[in-house]
Amino acid sequence: MCSRLQAMDSPPTLADIKAARRCLAGLARVTPVSKSETLSRLSGRPIYIKAENLQRTGSFKVRGAVNRIAALSGSERTLGVVTASAGNHGQAVAWAAREIGVTATVFMPEEAALAKVEATKDYGASVRHVGAMLDDSLVAARTYVEETGAVFVHPFDDPLIVAGQGTIGLELDEQLEEVDTVVIPIGGGGLASGIALALAELRPRVRVVGVQAERCAPLAGGRELGFTIADGIAVKQPGELTRPILAELVADIVTVSDEEIARAIVVLLERAKLVCEGAGAAAAAALLGGKVAGDGPACVLLSGGNIDATLLIQVTRFGLTQAGRYLVLRTRVPDRPGQLGALLTRLAAEEGVNVVAVQHRREGVDIAVWETEIELTLLTRDEQHCREILGLMEAWSYPAVRVQ
Repeated sequence: MCSRLQAMDSPPTLADIKAARRCLAGLARVTPVSKSETLSRLSGRPIYIKAENLQRTGSFKVRGAVNRIAALSGSERTLGVVTASAGNHGQAVAWAAREIGVTATVFMPEEAALAKVEATKDYGASVRHVGAMLDDSLVAARTYVEETGAVFVHPFDDPLIVAGQGTIGLELDEQLEEVDTVVIPIGGGGLASGIALALAELRPRVRVVGVQAERCAPLAGGRELGFTIADGIAVKQPGELTRPILAELVADIVTVSDEEIARAIVVLLERAKLVCEGAGAAAAAALLGGKVAGDGPACVLLSGGNIDATLLIQVTRFGLTQAGRYLVLRTRVPDRPGQLGALLTRLAAEEGVNVVAVQHRREGVDIAVWETEIELTLLTRDEQHCREILGLMEAWSYPAVRVQ
């Protein structure tokens, strides 16, 4: 039987979180924990990954949604549910409502990721686009509740939601033999609050560290509003329920830039074979950036994997460039047959470089009448390899300017 917590000012207890796990049995997955050799090497400490991006609907949100919707009374189920979401919570509510037999309406920001919008529709919900940010959609959803009587399922500020997310803390207690720190992304705070409440009872010596996007980091003393690829945690303020829990139980809150998040997405994709969205990779970005204090074992929560395919392409290209895996340079060669071929052959034969793009520029640049400017995009091993190639270009008498 699912818990029927009601008071918004009353945080769930460990007993409520355990009740939520019973409610989720057969619906939410117990996601795996594994040690990451790559993250451990790059961060200089043992790192474990909790892959909640492999959860049903692609994020942790399904835990809270199922726990909340399953607790509805018969009359409430007849009225249906409504929520506001940048994507993951909406998908979770849509999926949970479908499984439990309840209609769902989801208000989403106009710029919500297409993949998340389409998935929410596919799970059976009615989707309505309102405003630029999640907070705008929240206002519209509240108005809809007043007009229709539908039950509002808050993305984070609800004790049943918090209890559902807290089931991750129960799993971490069982899956990790040693851990000093658990690193969790924070938007509205439901996820971090639930896990922190569970760990405070089960592993009181474990430090919980929260991570916010640099461009939307109200809890870390940063901006309250700004575009970020971590749209899942782009929330102006945490809730009335979650804020005091975070203040009491979260030891530290750090921020990460979009550039750091992009790097983490690429590392996780290439080395851990895990696809993460921006918010889902934020905790890993904090560890990779050396922003989490300590050198003992740490567990990073990958909270979601619902990244739009076009954004993933952009992020991958950016991340690879930042890591020195792409080199874009401009140089000049005599504008005569065979000159460009000679340079490309030398790069391939002597350096084993794969040339993926070549652009000629004969007009609008300050070059001699007998020259042509060439922009080359090269696949490289790392930043050191990029510097070596630039040095060789100069040695071969090809003046080179790095573009990226």
